[in-house]
Amino acid sequence: MDILDTVGQVLLAPSSLTEQQLHDILSRTVSPVVDYADIYCQAVHFESWLLEDGIVKDGHFSIDQGVGVRAVAGEKSGLAYSNDISLAAITHSAQSAQSIAHSAQSLYLPDWKIQHPVRRYAALDPLGSLSDPDKIALLQNADRHARSLDPRVKEVNISLAGQHELVLIANSEGTVVGDIRPLVRFSVSVIVESHGRRESGNAGGGGRSDYAILFEGNRALKYVDEAVRLALLNLEARPAPAGSMPVVLGPGWPGVLLHEAIGHGLEGDFNRKGTSAFSGRMGERVASTLCTVVDDGTLADRRGSLTCDDEGTPTQCTVLIEKGILKNYLLDRLNAKLMGMTPTGNG
Repeated sequence: MDILDTVGQVLLAPSSLTEQQLHDILSRTVSPVVDYADIYCQAVHFESWLLEDGIVKDGHFSIDQGVGVRAVAGEKSGLAYSNDISLAAITHSAQSAQSIAHSAQSLYLPDWKIQHPVRRYAALDPLGSLSDPDKIALLQNADRHARSLDPRVKEVNISLAGQHELVLIANSEGTVVGDIRPLVRFSVSVIVESHGRRESGNAGGGGRSDYAILFEGNRALKYVDEAVRLALLNLEARPAPAGSMPVVLGPGWPGVLLHEAIGHGLEGDFNRKGTSAFSGRMGERVASTLCTVVDDGTLADRRGSLTCDDEGTPTQCTVLIEKGILKNYLLDRLNAKLMGMTPTGNG
């Protein structure tokens, strides 16, 4: 079954909604004043498991769903949402969102252009890919493995989480797109102790797949190995010297530091409003010639990748800084339009 058909069966069919009804609602929402509108339907199934010292201490399962409607007039956005994905709820939300600008005249909405962006992951349901007893066995096996690696391992905490998300996005430009987004995460934290000194180590990973990836090449146990290795390394580490010095960052979590340092400053809204250090500096040198920064949402099966963003724009590989030169910003539809630029799939 086509992705859009599958998503429609989950999000629209229970309330007997049709894509044509969404089209009609958007037709009534856009006007000479409201120049863009979209509808975002979503359902998320989420579970998590936590094992502490060999015992399952916490288990969580939730189902969330709803619909949001946005109407854009110039720089203003009207937003309304409902947990009820029904014709009445979406119609009421659209009327509320439209209230940012009043106009009795509707504009012509083009026929649907069904989008089929390049898929970056399989349409899987992680939650059903492994039985509950097998999920617990995975956690317990990882706990035993951690303790078998070194007698100095004193505490082990392991978590497992999975998410199955379905979205349907329709907008007043005539675009309709669906996406099924699996996501799994495995995390392990250990505490080691020797001669009264205690240190910790953490490792983990995941991606847009099902739980099977944790068994490929003993991936889950390799995360455990890494957590124990880091904890033991910390146990022998000497205090860091004080003062200014060069710092070399490896791959992985240091990317968060880059994100906080310049990522937000490269977002379109801050640059459009002139509040970023990068505002008006396109084409200028903003970093060392050794520095190239790329935002890539197209890497297959990766945790940070998407087939399309939440506005239905296919994700892209965007070069932001190339050899120190500012090349682009992170842009959603609104800021791209107001800046005369092209969306980068970051909405």
